[in-house]
Amino acid sequence: MNAGHVVRALAVVLIVLTSLLLPSEARSQISPGPLARAHKSLEGATQCVQCHSLTRGASMGIACLSCHKDLKAFIDAKRGYHAKLPAAERIACASCHPDHAGEDFAMVSWPTGGRNRFDHRQAGWALEGKHVEAKCESCHKSAFRAPAIAAISKRKTGTPWVGLETACASCHQREDIHEGALKGGCQQCHNAKAWAPAPAFDHDDARYPLTGKHADVKCDGCHKANRLPLERDAEGKTIPLYRPITFAKCNDCHSDPHKGRIKESCSSCHETTRWEAIDKKTFNHDATRYPLAGRHARVSCAACHGKNNDRPTPAFSSCASCHADVHRGEAGRTRDCASCHKVSSFTPASFTVADHARTPYPLEGKHATTQCAACHTTTRLSAGTAGATPAASMVPATAYVRLAMTSTSCTSCHAEDHGNQPAVRNAAGGCTACHTVNGFKPSTISVASHAAFELPLEGAHATAVCAACHASDRRGLPAITLPTGRVKFAFAIGESTCASCHADPHAGRYAAGGARATLACTSCHQTARFRPSTVTTASHSTLGYPLDGAHRAVPCADCHRELTATAGRGSLRLSAVALPALPFAQSRGASCTGCHAESHGPQFTGRRDRGACESCHIVARFAGAEKFDHEKGTQFPLAGAHSAVPCAKCHVPASPAPGSAAARAPESARRQYAGVSRACESCHRAKSGSVQ
Repeated sequence: MNAGHVVRALAVVLIVLTSLLLPSEARSQISPGPLARAHKSLEGATQCVQCHSLTRGASMGIACLSCHKDLKAFIDAKRGYHAKLPAAERIACASCHPDHAGEDFAMVSWPTGGRNRFDHRQAGWALEGKHVEAKCESCHKSAFRAPAIAAISKRKTGTPWVGLETACASCHQREDIHEGALKGGCQQCHNAKAWAPAPAFDHDDARYPLTGKHADVKCDGCHKANRLPLERDAEGKTIPLYRPITFAKCNDCHSDPHKGRIKESCSSCHETTRWEAIDKKTFNHDATRYPLAGRHARVSCAACHGKNNDRPTPAFSSCASCHADVHRGEAGRTRDCASCHKVSSFTPASFTVADHARTPYPLEGKHATTQCAACHTTTRLSAGTAGATPAASMVPATAYVRLAMTSTSCTSCHAEDHGNQPAVRNAAGGCTACHTVNGFKPSTISVASHAAFELPLEGAHATAVCAACHASDRRGLPAITLPTGRVKFAFAIGESTCASCHADPHAGRYAAGGARATLACTSCHQTARFRPSTVTTASHSTLGYPLDGAHRAVPCADCHRELTATAGRGSLRLSAVALPALPFAQSRGASCTGCHAESHGPQFTGRRDRGACESCHIVARFAGAEKFDHEKGTQFPLAGAHSAVPCAKCHVPASPAPGSAAARAPESARRQYAGVSRACESCHRAKSGSVQ
């Protein structure tokens, strides 16, 4: 025994002795009054320490919970009213449950003005529906207490306020007509407002949703059916069976009128709305001898079987059993519709370009992308058309789709758009001479193939578009007569000379009948471009004046001044602008003095050659008279020392009168060549005995 137990035992002895020795008035100072009836077993001075601790500051609530173990169990589980109180209030029991006020004193002090006004939400379980109207004693019964709580509770009589569970079965176990067959709690189907019918239950959430007529059947119609192994309760009433119930097949509940002849399930043909209704969405026609595919799957049953099912087994061996031949036999007797068409859709046909290659007319180029109907046209048939009305079981033919083509030439399908021009009509190969099946435009006429025509395309002509010469929009060219066809394009235009299309800046000098008609445009120009011309130093000799010597380096414009004029724009006949005149007709003759000034004056006019420049000079340069021979051309041969004397030493410029025209002439023109004295003294004069 430790010191605490010793102190406690001595205190008890002291209290007992005091109560025995003191008078009754004095003993009342130790006990404030008799205990309530519930604590009557604790009456007496020796029992005080059962509730009142001798330790200063110790809470009496700990002693209370040591006795009221059912309440302590709920508090530890954090359930009920007391578990929601602050920690300090949970151990201050006397603040709500005072004692020593007599046997009839009510130990329970209800908050909010009595138990009938108690907010049950404070206990952790709100009252709803029918529970709101129920009296407290109808639920707070010892029979409804949880067995574990009832076992540790000392309270065996009176109203038990602690120890009830919230599950429906804890109170309504006897009312469970399901006898525990359903799991998950009553709240799944029921609520506190009404037990039946189950307001929260939705059969659509069950494993077998109710549809059609099933939704009108009462619950007992299925759950108390005679086919079920039902049991009875203690009162002899039939207990409905909810689980397990077989429902996978219709004949789990319904008898099979087909006696097993149909292997498919009932739902593959019938609907739950009524037995006679056929569910087209679930009916499996594949189970029959003719599975439905493509467009057949969307055809109404009556279309094949009749409105009243008067054709239960219609013919189906071939397409012609139901459908009329829209090709009127052109596809051939041995060719089945399925070779060109699909059940998914009659049009477009499944006949491919590759299939067409095995026919007399393979599809190539643009023909490979052309719609079938563009060639194989459709003719609408009237009721009286021969062959339009098929057998009574067939779908009436309302159109004839042409398959057999009478011709494979281009013009059998395409119009002649060139106005029947002879150049087109007489072309070898017809349309294919210029076009291919890859496209009407552009044509196959190339620069190379144009050479076979009147005008080969060269130079700039090779890059010109065809329409620049052959179409209606001939900008800068004279209008031509266009054909009447849709394509306004003329081929034989009769223009092959340069002057037919281009303006002539030479004013006809080189055209037919001109002064130099022997020279065509191509003599001086090329088709790549008009300028510069193709005239060279060598070819200039064909123009009547060979270029030699220094003349080879003279620019053309120095002689042909018209080349210095401002160049115009364009060369086509109707669009040329400000073209300068280029006659190239030189009127100055072919002599040197036609272009060069006479620098010697009339000194040599008396000569036999009349002073021709080329008698003394060459065209390579004017300075120096390489061709002059002093021995043959004069009467003063140069011999001895004279042969080394410069020409200018003897032939000096004359001294004309000041202001005269001769004085204004250049020195070369005043230099004296003819008439120079041959006398020695005219050059040599005696001076101091010397000869000069």
